[in-house]
Amino acid sequence: MEKKVLKNIIEYGMVDAGDTILAAVSGGPDSMAMLMSLVNLRERLGFRLAIAHVNHGVRGELADRDQRFVEEVARKLQIPYHTINVDMVAHGKELGISSEEAGRLLRYDFFRKVLAGYGKGRIAVAHNMNDQAETVLFRIMRGTGIDGLKGMSFNQNDIIRPLLNITRDEIEGYIRENGIETVEDHTNLQTVYTRNRIRLELLPYIMENFNPNIIEGLFRMSLLASEDSAIIEDAVEKKYNSVVKNKSYSSIIFSGSHFTMESPPLKKRLIRKAVLGIKGTLHGIEEKHVSSVLELFQNGRTGSTLDLPGGIIARVSYDELSIEKSRSAREELPEVEINPGDNLIPEWGLLIKVENTEKAETGGRGKFTATIDGDKLEGTMILRQRRDGDRFSPTGLIGSKKLKDYFIDKKVPRDQRNEIPIISDSKGIVWVAGHSVDNRVAADIKTINHLRLTISKIK
Repeated sequence: MEKKVLKNIIEYGMVDAGDTILAAVSGGPDSMAMLMSLVNLRERLGFRLAIAHVNHGVRGELADRDQRFVEEVARKLQIPYHTINVDMVAHGKELGISSEEAGRLLRYDFFRKVLAGYGKGRIAVAHNMNDQAETVLFRIMRGTGIDGLKGMSFNQNDIIRPLLNITRDEIEGYIRENGIETVEDHTNLQTVYTRNRIRLELLPYIMENFNPNIIEGLFRMSLLASEDSAIIEDAVEKKYNSVVKNKSYSSIIFSGSHFTMESPPLKKRLIRKAVLGIKGTLHGIEEKHVSSVLELFQNGRTGSTLDLPGGIIARVSYDELSIEKSRSAREELPEVEINPGDNLIPEWGLLIKVENTEKAETGGRGKFTATIDGDKLEGTMILRQRRDGDRFSPTGLIGSKKLKDYFIDKKVPRDQRNEIPIISDSKGIVWVAGHSVDNRVAADIKTINHLRLTISKIK
């Protein structure tokens, strides 16, 4: 099994030398098999290892037992250990979502905060081939499209799944052969959850009566769907860039005249891509929501709006269709120190890379890459929102101007301005992301220390 894990890590580029891999460990067979594989491979691949465990607050003493078990495993292996107690049921009620979805949000929020303390790295989770089959079958029953048939990915932003093509039988064999101690979550044996019923009732029935290799078959289908989906996504990306009129971290605006010329299926994909760009996820967004947005654009008057799950609003305005965050979904974001390397910032939903480069690389409006002269920086760089009285000197202009006036000149909507990332140092603004670097730190022909800053969203 370890040979497969090693091959997966290398083939899918899951780990770079010097990374910290944060292993999400429940104490069950899957996560313990993943953990021990990573323990045995870390020296060969040159990564550091840490362990994270979440007590979801729903299984009483058994959950506490699992928490203590994982803590003891970490102590014996001398691996840094991080844990948290949450109440996913209460959190789900607060957000109006299922407890399972709330648990997922709480888990990954915790994992990303822990990983941010290590700097560069990835989160390793123990989803396997059986999990993939269950996911795909679950989505088929809900009427998914080709994107849903992809299931989970080996390598998805800051998440890696090194066991994804390994069956549960292989995992259990690895556990037995190596005498690895585990704990079992007995809720996995209860049929009150749909996923459990698929695992315990539906898949065994299909294996016995129709196809004994259904697990492998569904997995192969997910791989084929991923390949086809990648081709489609590439075509959508090209069209998206030509149809989007303006974008920020709080809204995507389509040119109505361009958007209306596309076919209905492509329009739906463009809408989904815009929601993903703003929300960071498509969880909760169903086909009926996308169709409603399309209907709004076709029949709505200027000023018409539609509320979507997750604090997203679709709005028709003259010759535009915008997908944007609702005012209630926008919040004051923390100021965060930016250091060389990868800066994962969960609160902003951003990954900011700071790296040395041999030459300046310029980018126009809408580009979230900029190159500055590192020797001109004063103190530490900070990611922040705009402040009252902010001034800067945009590249190519003489003198300085108020940031507020700059946004007015660039016709940046008032309700989008607080979401634009500002990179500053102790002397003032360094870069208004997506717009302009300040002349004070701009790279020129005399620059020796080129620093490239790249901002991307995380899911």
